[in-house]
Amino acid sequence: MADEEIPRDRRWAFPLVVLGGLILSLLWFWERPTVLAFGLIAAAIVAVLGLLYLGLSYNGSRSKLYGLKPVTTRLPAVLQPKGHVHFRTKMFWTIGVLLMYFLLTNIYLFGVDQATVIDLFASYRAILAGAQGTLMHLGIGPIVTGSIIMQLFTGAKIINLDLTDDEDKGTYQGAQKVVVIAMIFIEAIPQVYGYLTPSGSLVTSLGQASPGNGLLLANSIIVAQLVFGSYLVFLMDEVVSKWGIGSGISLFIAAGVSQQIIQGTLNWVPQTPGSPIGVGNPPSGTIPKTIWFLTHLSASQMAGGGWEQVLLRQPNPIVALVGTAAIFFLVAWTESTRIELPLSHAEARGARGRYPLRLIYASNIPVILMSALLANVSMVSILLWTNPTLVHFPLLGHQWWVGAYPTAAQVTQLGISQTTPISGAAYYLSTVNGLESWLLPLLNFQTYGQFLVFHTWWQGLIHVAVYFGAMVGGSILFAKFWIQTTNMGPEAVARQIEASGMQIPGFRREPRVLRRVLERYIPVITVISGAAVGALAAGADLIGTLGNASGTGVLLMVGIIINLYEAMGREQLMEMNPLLRRFLGGES
Repeated sequence: MADEEIPRDRRWAFPLVVLGGLILSLLWFWERPTVLAFGLIAAAIVAVLGLLYLGLSYNGSRSKLYGLKPVTTRLPAVLQPKGHVHFRTKMFWTIGVLLMYFLLTNIYLFGVDQATVIDLFASYRAILAGAQGTLMHLGIGPIVTGSIIMQLFTGAKIINLDLTDDEDKGTYQGAQKVVVIAMIFIEAIPQVYGYLTPSGSLVTSLGQASPGNGLLLANSIIVAQLVFGSYLVFLMDEVVSKWGIGSGISLFIAAGVSQQIIQGTLNWVPQTPGSPIGVGNPPSGTIPKTIWFLTHLSASQMAGGGWEQVLLRQPNPIVALVGTAAIFFLVAWTESTRIELPLSHAEARGARGRYPLRLIYASNIPVILMSALLANVSMVSILLWTNPTLVHFPLLGHQWWVGAYPTAAQVTQLGISQTTPISGAAYYLSTVNGLESWLLPLLNFQTYGQFLVFHTWWQGLIHVAVYFGAMVGGSILFAKFWIQTTNMGPEAVARQIEASGMQIPGFRREPRVLRRVLERYIPVITVISGAAVGALAAGADLIGTLGNASGTGVLLMVGIIINLYEAMGREQLMEMNPLLRRFLGGES
């Protein structure tokens, strides 16, 4: 559908122009911003109202998202390969993008005072595949959040698109790009104002060039870097999806988590760098830490608390090593567990096959989406508690029941992070960090009660139950949404089997009959799949993981590596036998 063919109701322009003028007038007369600040805000308002006009003014018979085509077709994108991409070429692009990812995680933001950086996503850094204070500070957060929004709208039928239709699917993907770009700005701007403080020298130099605008210009430079880095990640994901093997997002998550696990196992740097190694400041890695305790403490000292330090206490106790290894084996087992439906060809007698329904039918996507949702809840609660503007937000601003955070004195006293919630909904939905944070206080509250951060033992148990329940319940919900939006539901699978010429022996070759058979399995497996990945991720958090990679991070890493290995096997198989490309979905 060309731009000039898009039917529009031009009458929408007038009310939107009036709305924009009213907002800008109120801003100018009440806040009296500088000309530069007013110009930046005006540009943002014009962009938002422009997108609203494109969507609302669409007057065709299809979804309103078709009205966004003038924008979505012009966004920077990676071209789809026109023919078969050889395995070596795919490996080249996959490894190249992976190296690019590690490079970006080591390029620090220009003009940021790194000593004052506060990481709003500290607890979820592993699954967001980012690095604090770098171009990858936001990681894949905007991409995953945009995907959540589009899935929720599609699942609730607010967006009426048939994702089995190529044109509707292209419109959906284009609209998702617009949402991702919007989320990049929504997540970048609040993080810069108050949590990524520009250096004084940059503010001073910019203030000399433009008096009164030094801080605004410095913050704008940091926002621009975050936007550039995040959109670059988005394009890198497209490169891997179209020219490489697997998914770029999955690749980044696996790389980041693997790095944390290796550091958590082998790192000999003490927990507090710069301070001498001792009982209270042992080496960070599990193996160096264990060796240090066994070689520097006597048997009586080990019995008096040394074994407890090695086995259960952070950082990286032995139980975290055992828990991480257990998750490896559990995920490998669940990935290989499946139900296989027998199939036969309707015309070729004797031609038989099987349609596999894996136990992890919805893969690891539901737990990624749930963890990203909790990460955004954490970020919003921190902003509502600490941001000078948002603390005055009606009903929610600076309210303990939403989420309270420690003062500077409490951070020093308890040795916790500024982003650790100490009360409210944010506390009960926050990640549980190993046995030290809940089991040790239960066994000896007098000695280890400080790990519950001003809470009683029963409140600690409620925290564990709420977090576990949220992860399991949320993963089930997202698994259902994911199945419906990716054509993995009973109806879509029935059409795929019927189109391939196959049928289930003993049943008529008709999509409705196939759908009824599949409805016995797929909805149940979807719920089991979501519950399993949610329980595995939350359970690993309760036990503890190496490098604080989080249970979700370890779960995702193992699943991603297994899927990547299988994808590489399929690619090599198609390379050896080109006739299999059509059968396996490749091109001739």
